[in-house]
Order: sequence, then structure tokens, then C-alpha cells
Amino acid sequence: MSRATVGLLAGMALGFAAFFGGFWAFLLVAVLGAVGLVVGRLLDGDLEISDFVRRERK
Repeated sequence: MSRATVGLLAGMALGFAAFFGGFWAFLLVAVLGAVGLVVGRLLDGDLEISDFVRRERK
């Protein structure tokens, strides 16, 4: 299992543990799952921080 998958599952589990029930729980789990996925991808080396930072051209 890759770190990205583990990060996604951890984010979703934290979302369920933090706030359970209704639409807001769905949003919280989705956001935390996305954050866990991004962190996992960063740790795997599939993404770089520079992918999220805009570079200005001169």
C-alpha cells in the first residue's frame, strides 16, 4: 500500500473520528481525505511543493 493511500485513509478516519453525522461530516471527511492524499503524494515523491507555487516570469 502506498503512502498516498495510507494518507488518504488516515485523513478519512480522522474525519470520521472528529465529526460524525450529516452533510458537514461528509465535507470534513472529503477535505481531510484530500489533505491526506496530497501529503501522501508529497511523501511518495509524486508531487512537489513547487507544483503548488506560482512562479513569476520576468
